Amino acid sequence: MSRTLLLILMVVALGLATYNVTLLDFENPFEGNSLIACIGILASLCAIVLLLILYLSKQIHQKLK
Repeated sequence: MSRTLLLILMVVALGLATYNVTLLDFENPFEGNSLIACIGILASLCAIVLLLILYLSKQIHQKLK
């Protein structure tokens, strides 16, 4: 997986998290559509963390070669 593709996927995940923040109702964050928005935000942040781990592991692998 190239660095460009990883960057694009991170930007998409960040965009999804931002979109879900706009759907979030801060008075009732765990009811109705706000719960779905919370789950979307959490999933997007998990995706970003996983992509960062993949990027770092590729850098380590290249240095070991």
